[in-house]
Amino acid sequence: MILDTLSNASSYEGLHPSLGRAFAWLSTYDSETPDGRYEITGPSLVAIVQRYITAPAESKKWETHRLHGDVQYLAEGVEGIGYAARSTLAVKTPYNPQKDAELYEPPAVFSTRLELNAGSFAIFFPHDGHQPGVMVDAASPVHKVVIKFLL
Repeated sequence: MILDTLSNASSYEGLHPSLGRAFAWLSTYDSETPDGRYEITGPSLVAIVQRYITAPAESKKWETHRLHGDVQYLAEGVEGIGYAARSTLAVKTPYNPQKDAELYEPPAVFSTRLELNAGSFAIFFPHDGHQPGVMVDAASPVHKVVIKFLL
């Protein structure tokens, strides 16, 4: 898991061949882009634009992916994202290959809560359990872009 701001994105481009293209796309991102799915370079690099209201942690799902990594970029607002190593999580819903997602019970051991603010991003890999969409102080609107990159 990585947490940083878009201004430092070039530090991470060498971690995966798709990250340079993902960050280049985000650097020219238009905040007027409607919610939806956008292919950046075909199905192996896709941006999902979404706007929603954050909610209490108890109502948000823990997940991992096997085929894709996530760059979760916050364009507007503030959002908490829970983080825990996949190895510490108990499976709630087995892996669904169509959704590339496995869902988990809340961690039994301490987990980390990240805080994303406008201009920041987090990168999650298959071993990173994450719980997006969590309110920080109160439920609030966010504008987020999730870029899925094929591993």
